[in-house]
Amino acid sequence: MARKKVIIMGAAGRDFHNFNVFYRDNEEYEVVAFTATQIPNISGRKYPAELAGRLYPDGIPIYDEKDLPEIVKKYGVDEVVFSYSDVSYPYIMHRASIANVAGADFRLLSPEHTMIKSSKPVVAVCAVRTGCGKSQFSRKIFELLSKKYKPVAIRHPMPYGDLAKQKCQRFASYEDMDKHECTIEEREEYEPYIDMGGIVYAGVDYQEILNEAEKEADVIIWDGGNNDYPFYKPDLHITIADPHRAGHELAYYPGEINLRMADVVIINKVDTAKEENIRKVEDNIKEVNPEARIIKASSPIHVEGDIKGKRVIVVEDGPTVTHGEMPYGAGAIAAQQHGAEMVDARKYAVGSIKATFEKYPHLDRILPAMGYGKQQMKELEETINAADCDAVLAATPINLARVINVNKPIIRVRYGVGKDVEAELQEILDDFLAKKGM
Repeated sequence: MARKKVIIMGAAGRDFHNFNVFYRDNEEYEVVAFTATQIPNISGRKYPAELAGRLYPDGIPIYDEKDLPEIVKKYGVDEVVFSYSDVSYPYIMHRASIANVAGADFRLLSPEHTMIKSSKPVVAVCAVRTGCGKSQFSRKIFELLSKKYKPVAIRHPMPYGDLAKQKCQRFASYEDMDKHECTIEEREEYEPYIDMGGIVYAGVDYQEILNEAEKEADVIIWDGGNNDYPFYKPDLHITIADPHRAGHELAYYPGEINLRMADVVIINKVDTAKEENIRKVEDNIKEVNPEARIIKASSPIHVEGDIKGKRVIVVEDGPTVTHGEMPYGAGAIAAQQHGAEMVDARKYAVGSIKATFEKYPHLDRILPAMGYGKQQMKELEETINAADCDAVLAATPINLARVINVNKPIIRVRYGVGKDVEAELQEILDDFLAKKGM
């Protein structure tokens, strides 16, 4: 019987994982191509033969998603598999319609077919949208577990460089990030663990990554990306929801999957959200997952310096305010709370940063920390240096001064976890591990 021809639609993350665990050695299917979007400089390359396995000695080409109809017809494709995250339901069904009209079926793989089982307890921290605040909870859980155990974090993939070299990456120092030529987006996720003396794994082949992490971990923390569901089968699944985007928890793929799978749902940022929005999120959780434990969490904002009366350029987390669709983040809230004037970054933008503003017109007086490569980092640096302001208010998880050279003081802003929520998380983790006999 002829192998079914497949295209996997992706963004250099979930797509590669779905291929590795479901299609790589599956002789019923022939993956003829990947498509790429969201992340620059992915299309035009190949998923390398070293990772693709024995059925793909020449690797697999990666095309731009806009070419989907043509490549469906070119290869006589039977099935298109949608494999990336943080998209609205209209968005995903538009892609389904394009695939169907071109002649292919449209498929979404389930968690059951793509999650890997670990021999160690797995705590998964996921979200209903990009930018809900899962990173601060992942870090807090890491900190709490570290009191008695050795946790190892495994981060959702961000393989923007040489895919074969990035098969399995271990980060325990700043030198490791330099060695792997990490982008700003990668550093934002890895650096906080390193600052705590921790270890974080990432890469492309998540079976091999798990095999290595299990050698040194008592507990695995799955640190999710975007609003994707876990690559590993969680023993404790924690999902973060955002009342600043009330209703999105039931309107974006695959965030609703995380909401329905969760053991615990944390409604974050309740100290800065409207009460009616908090109630709406809570009602939606109870409707689709009535067994979930609900925690309402404040997100205290810490500003590492005096910004009152200063003119600042606000740098926010890139994915949160771009495809995450947040019009503001911790930096804008801090500026408003502490009496700083936000300078409009748009008129100083150059190159791909200018193009980002054109693509995301909802961005107003905030600068997304885009850095998907050396050129884009340079353009971010040039944009900041050109701005007429007193300081940079940096609301990214990393120290920007480590990756770009700016001619203004950088004042960092971070979301934290309130003490009351920390105590509740500790209780949840203690109960969970006790049931595991730990």
